[in-house]
Amino acid sequence: MLKDKILELKKQKNAVILGHCYQNLEIDEVADYVGDSLYLSQMAAKTDAEIIVFAGVYFMAQTAKLISPDKKVLLPNMQSGCLMADMIDLEQLREFKSKNKKVPVVCYINSTAEVKSECDICCTSSNAVKIVESLNSDEILFLPDTYLGTWVQTKLNNVKVITYPGFCPTHLRIEAKDVVEARKKYNGAKVLAHPECHKEVCELADYVGSTTGIMNYAKESSDKTFVIATEKGVVERLKRDCPEKEFILIKDNVVCPNMKRNSLEDIYHVLLNETNEITIDKEIAEKAVCCINKMLEVSK
Repeated sequence: MLKDKILELKKQKNAVILGHCYQNLEIDEVADYVGDSLYLSQMAAKTDAEIIVFAGVYFMAQTAKLISPDKKVLLPNMQSGCLMADMIDLEQLREFKSKNKKVPVVCYINSTAEVKSECDICCTSSNAVKIVESLNSDEILFLPDTYLGTWVQTKLNNVKVITYPGFCPTHLRIEAKDVVEARKKYNGAKVLAHPECHKEVCELADYVGSTTGIMNYAKESSDKTFVIATEKGVVERLKRDCPEKEFILIKDNVVCPNMKRNSLEDIYHVLLNETNEITIDKEIAEKAVCCINKMLEVSK
């Protein structure tokens, strides 16, 4: 059985498998840690494994490599990219910064190592508000996700958040009318949304937070029915973990195709052959890791 082969290879090679909670549910059967970007970054920093297999998208595997440069980091499927991360490169970042000189730059983890190398500090959706607060600045540049940045602005009255016009195509499929219709159909259900959604969606939701935040809220709540406004993988895990509750994906097409590219077969082959290794230019890595380490320090 493929699962057993992967588990045996993990032991032989002193490997750890990190799985994002947007991945196919089967990945959880072999993963050592499953969670959101912040949690997996923290686990990558702590692990003493020699090999990290990152079942996620490319920028996540890059982040693990930046944090653990002496470890071999493998990405199961090299086609697992991120459309949001691809919306900004170094040239675009420099242009954005040139229009707002001497303003601290907060970089969402959904970005490349090159972009992180010219930002002041990184953040995830779990800690974005805390990270922006930590800079003690009246103005902040936030990239690449304008929607997360806009949501952060609503939580901080004394900070002007200037956002880059990037976005997550998957979350933007969710519209305000979907929330309105869900409330009519599932009377009394709590609506839980990710801050990468449209501002209007967040305003209509009962709770807005990261994937981990959404999952924890649903598990700890005394309510029994929830409409989930984020990627399908969150709903699948909640249904598995809380069978006594009802979880409804707000619409069927809230699926990230890149997150679903990794499979057990991919994990087995990269672990067996140690292929798809992540490499980062040394100069870029030295700068980018500072951005991530600052985030991890603030997030302790």
